[in-house]
Amino acid sequence: MRHDSCLPTLYYDNRIMSTPLQTERRLLPTGIQTFRRLREKGCYYVDKTPLIRQMIEEGDFYFLSRPRRFGKSLLVSTLKELFEGNEPLFQGLDIHPHWDWSVQYPVVRLTLDGKVSTPESVEKNVLNQLHDIELAFDLKSLPPVTDSPNRLRSILSHLHQKTDRQVVVLVDEYDKPVLDVLEDDEKARANRDSLREIYSIIKSSEDHIRFVFVTGITMFSKTSFSSGLNNLDDISLYPPLASICGYTDHDLDTVFALELEGLDRDKIRTWYNGYNWLGEEKLYNPHDILHLFKKREFRAHWFKSGEPGYLYRLLNENRVSPMQLENRVVDADFVTNFELGDFSHEALLLQSGYLTIKAKEQKGTRVLYHLDYPNFEVQSSFNAGLAEHLTKRGKEVAATGEDLIQALGENNFLAFKQKIQTMLDGIPYAWPSSGDLSHYEAWYTSLLYMSFRTTPVDLKAEEMTSRGRSDLVILHQNQVFVLELKMVKGSKNIERKVKEGLDEAIMQIRTKGYAEKYRDLDQPIHLIGMVFGEEKRNLLDIRVESL
Repeated sequence: MRHDSCLPTLYYDNRIMSTPLQTERRLLPTGIQTFRRLREKGCYYVDKTPLIRQMIEEGDFYFLSRPRRFGKSLLVSTLKELFEGNEPLFQGLDIHPHWDWSVQYPVVRLTLDGKVSTPESVEKNVLNQLHDIELAFDLKSLPPVTDSPNRLRSILSHLHQKTDRQVVVLVDEYDKPVLDVLEDDEKARANRDSLREIYSIIKSSEDHIRFVFVTGITMFSKTSFSSGLNNLDDISLYPPLASICGYTDHDLDTVFALELEGLDRDKIRTWYNGYNWLGEEKLYNPHDILHLFKKREFRAHWFKSGEPGYLYRLLNENRVSPMQLENRVVDADFVTNFELGDFSHEALLLQSGYLTIKAKEQKGTRVLYHLDYPNFEVQSSFNAGLAEHLTKRGKEVAATGEDLIQALGENNFLAFKQKIQTMLDGIPYAWPSSGDLSHYEAWYTSLLYMSFRTTPVDLKAEEMTSRGRSDLVILHQNQVFVLELKMVKGSKNIERKVKEGLDEAIMQIRTKGYAEKYRDLDQPIHLIGMVFGEEKRNLLDIRVESL
C-alpha cells in the first residue's frame, strides 16, 4: 500500500510558483467553504495544491492555527476530496499529475461547529457526525457503543479493515467548544475535558490512520488537550507552508487580475495586506478580498463579521492601553502556547488575527516576536470597537479622528482643541484609579490614540528616545506634531495649574528631545502641550510652539 510520506521532500516557493494570468472572469467564491462546490461552479481558485503536496510528502500528522474566515475549512475540504481520489476536481491544478488517483482513502471529517457550549452538546454533535459516517460507509456491524470516543475508535478500526486502507482524519474548528465559553472558566474546562477524550483516540488509533489534519484558531498547548494532540506537527509558524491559507500579492495580480480594475492597488495593500506567520510574504484574508471584489467598497469586511467583545472586556479588566498593543515585543513561547486560565492577551490577539508577527528576533537563547496590527482594516476597526466598548461613543471617537487630523494639517489648532473637548464631553473615566494622575493621563492619551488610529495617519505612540518616551507623534502633510499630555487636579487656582502644566509639557518635549529625530526631515515641527482636568474630565487648554 502506497504511503506518500515516504516520498522525497520537495519545497515550493509560493512567490515564484508559475501561476497563469487569469484572462476571463469567473464567479467569486464568496462564502463557499467546500472545494467540490467551488470547482463545480467554476469559481476563482488560488491553487494551494503545491503546498498541500509538500505537506503530505513531509509528514502525516498536522495541526494548523489561523484566524477565522482565513480559508481553513476550504483547505480541510480540499484534503478530503484529494484523499478520496476525486480526480476531476483537480484537473488543471499543480497536484494532478503528481497524485496516485487509483488509491482512495476513507475520510473521517469532524467539524466542531454549531451550538457546542456544554459537554453534552459536544457529545451530541460528535455522535451525530459519527452516525452519518457510519451510514456513508455502510458500517452496520459495529458494536453498540454509545460514547463518542469509543465509537470513533470503532469506526477507525472497522474502516481500515473494510477498505484495506488506513483512514484520513480531518478535524475542523477543534477549539470552538472551548472558545465559545472562554469567559466561563468552568464551562471551558469541562468542554476541553470532553474533547480530550475524543482527541486521545486519534493517537491511540495510529495504526489505522494514514493522515491527520486538525485546524482551529488557538494554539492551545499540547498538554491542554492531553496526549490526543501532542503527536501533531504544528505548522502554524512553519515558514515553507505559511501561505497555505490566505492570498498573496502574486495571487491578486494573477488569479484575480481582472477583478482589480477600478480599484486602487496600493489602497488594497494598506487596507487588507499584512498577515504574517514567519513566511516570506505578507498575506490577505480571503474573506476581505472576495467581499471587496464583490461590493467594490473598502470596508471592514472581515472585522465586522465577528467583533471581539471578549477581547475588549479582557483588555479593559486588565487596564491594558491600546498603545501597548502595537510594536509589542514578546517571547515567542509567551504567545504560542494557550492555557486555560493562564493566557496572555497578546496570545489571544495574535492567534485571533488582531495582531500579527512583523519580525522575528533571536536574542541569545530566546526567540522574540515583534507584534503589530496587520493592516489598516484591523487597526482602525479594533480601535473604534474598543472605543465603543469603553465609552459607548465609538462612532463619535472614530469620526473625530478625521476632524483632528484635518485640523492639524491646516494648523487650525483652535479647531483641534475644540474637537477634542466636544469628543470628551460626557465620556466617563473607564479605568479604576487610585487617584494617581498618571493613570488619568494614560486614559486620555489612550482616547486620543484610539481616535487617531481610526485614520491612516502616520502615528507614533510612546516612542522612546535616549532621554525619555513621548506620548504621541503625528506625521501628516509634511509636518511633524509632537503631543505631550499633562493632568491637573482640583479646581482651586486652576488657571495657574493649567499654565504650569503647559509649561511642563512643552519643556518636557524640548529637554527630552522628542522632536530631535525629526529635524532631518526639514519639515515644520509643532510642539503641542495639552492639559486635562481631573475634575472637569476634559481638555482644559493647549499650547503650540513651532520650530
